[in-house]
Amino acid sequence: MASIEGEFSGVTAATPTGLSEPPLVRWSLIGLTLAYLGVFLVVPLLAVFVKALEKGVTVYWAAISDPVALAAIQLTLLTAAIAVPLNVLFGVMASWAVAKFEFPGKQLLITLIDLPFSVSPVISGMIFVLLCGRQGVFGPWLAGHEIKIVFALPGIVLATIFVTFPYVARELIPLMQAQGTDEEEAALTLGANGWQTFWRVTLPSVKWGLLYGVILCNARAMGEFGAVSVVSGHIRGKTNTIPLHVEILYNEYQFTAAFAVASLLCLLALVTLIAKHAIERKMG
Repeated sequence: MASIEGEFSGVTAATPTGLSEPPLVRWSLIGLTLAYLGVFLVVPLLAVFVKALEKGVTVYWAAISDPVALAAIQLTLLTAAIAVPLNVLFGVMASWAVAKFEFPGKQLLITLIDLPFSVSPVISGMIFVLLCGRQGVFGPWLAGHEIKIVFALPGIVLATIFVTFPYVARELIPLMQAQGTDEEEAALTLGANGWQTFWRVTLPSVKWGLLYGVILCNARAMGEFGAVSVVSGHIRGKTNTIPLHVEILYNEYQFTAAFAVASLLCLLALVTLIAKHAIERKMG
């Protein structure tokens, strides 16, 4: 032991390589990163607003206030208003179960929660068509009871729920796992029941993570295209959300109107980024 100490007694701790990079290397990496973001993020974002306003504010407002565009906006907001709360409820329950309890099939549940991340949105939309379409598995039964899922609001909501339900759970699961169960066990020891422990201990400790997941879930729900495109039927003024309405306008060569409506989604993205940054600072 003494020989080892003597051997390394004159050796000083090495400086981390990340702190000893030459200024040229550091500034080159920063410059390349900023250039990449500028070319693939900032410039396209600015192009949307420039193209939307190139014919003036009057034309811009006319495109947004068009009855068909208003119907698409209303449908998008309604879909998000239904899908996001349901995903919040599922995400909280799933993360609470995964992080706080041990049970058979736990890893399978985590895998299923991640499933929409690995399945194409178009495929997820096709799943609902195969299940609930007129020629689908449940199609004859639904038709016999005059229940319309595909090419209607229920199908759009179901497809949106499927592609967005991992967001809240995936934000809360690692947060709850990192916090452990000490506080909950202390509350139970002091006489609190399960619901009291959840509302007064668990939920307040993850409130910023929950809000973070809600923001991401809402942004994805309002901007979803692939799955909704399959189940909507593209009925103008009835089953077209904002992304689908933008596609139709663009395909009809109404470029100014298409970019005007698309700017609403860009504004949503900017608001989401600002809220995301604020919550990250709160989470510290």
